[in-house]
Amino acid sequence: MSMNRPDVVEALPRMVVDPPAVPASCRGRLVERARWQWRPADGGDPAAYAEQFLAEHGLHLRDLRRPARRHHPHGICGAALYVSAAAGALLAGGAPGAANPADLPEVAVVVYGHTEATHPRTGPPPPWWRGPWTESWSPRQHAAAVTAIREAIGRGEVYQVNLVGHASATYTGDPLPALARLGRLPGARYGGVLTGPGWAIGCASPETLIEVRGGTLTTRPIKGTRPATAAGRADLLASAKERAEHIMIVDLERNDLARVARTGSVRVDDLFSVRRWCDLWQAESTIRADVADGLGLADLLRAVCPGGSVTGAPKLAALDHLAALEPVGRGAGMGALGWVGPDHLDLGLTIRTAAVDGDAVHVWAGGGITWDSDPAAEVAEAAAKTTPVRTALT
Repeated sequence: MSMNRPDVVEALPRMVVDPPAVPASCRGRLVERARWQWRPADGGDPAAYAEQFLAEHGLHLRDLRRPARRHHPHGICGAALYVSAAAGALLAGGAPGAANPADLPEVAVVVYGHTEATHPRTGPPPPWWRGPWTESWSPRQHAAAVTAIREAIGRGEVYQVNLVGHASATYTGDPLPALARLGRLPGARYGGVLTGPGWAIGCASPETLIEVRGGTLTTRPIKGTRPATAAGRADLLASAKERAEHIMIVDLERNDLARVARTGSVRVDDLFSVRRWCDLWQAESTIRADVADGLGLADLLRAVCPGGSVTGAPKLAALDHLAALEPVGRGAGMGALGWVGPDHLDLGLTIRTAAVDGDAVHVWAGGGITWDSDPAAEVAEAAAKTTPVRTALT
């Protein structure tokens, strides 16, 4: 049974699914009021359209320094916002890469109101079966792409590039409990599920792409991964390669924020802090800035999408190399997904993310490549990142 069959689509409300970053007071109480979706064939500027659609439903985001009041008179509590990596590349003026392997929109906005608290259905879970994974590239092809990036770095074309691979598997049954299980993985700051007609995205991301709250912009790039052991933590802290890669992305994110921040306000509050996600240690920094007067949602999305930690530096040059090397598109992976409220915005970067369409479940994983990268180690790192996601979908 596939998600594009009417009986499955009609079954979705039986299970409470909340999008990532939904406020605690809204969790389990959301009811959809309006929806807008965008695909490249629709044309136009999706960032401007998203801002306009939200304004039409009482969420005015044309000046993020002066948020609207918290309670909307028509009962709108907020909206989920999803922007794919390909859409983000288009907003940045870069190459969007190969076609999306999943049948998903590239941008979606879902406006919600509140209903009475609901409860998940009881009884045994619905049937769910996932077939074997089919990889978008072999370990040898992945390693060859790493070597190609190292050669580009040697030519001075880029400093760092984040390569991403994809895998898909056929399925039968209801995928939502598996996606919800994914969203509950330890360390999933942006755990949740967003559904649409014939598709769904499950997210277990620990990474903040952009948060706007109280006049402050915050991004928390993650770069650097090791097994969650005492030896792994010590190795990550001591690695000159990982620290250099991380600082390159911190500098890129500082520049991205500077485009939409009050002059001179960009600051690094926390550099290379080691935090845990599932069975991995990861290095994270916190960068903040003051919101510039008149900054709207559309301009913010153009500045920060796609995320620097999953593209590379310089960003546009990295996108060109990714478009040439990655065999399939990034789909729901490496994009943005989170919550837009009247008084704040909180979008996670869709790493550790899966998507389903009517035919298959899709996952993505990768890592940053620098001159010091070892191809075999990069292949192993991507496998370590995707293992908890695939296990949750079993």
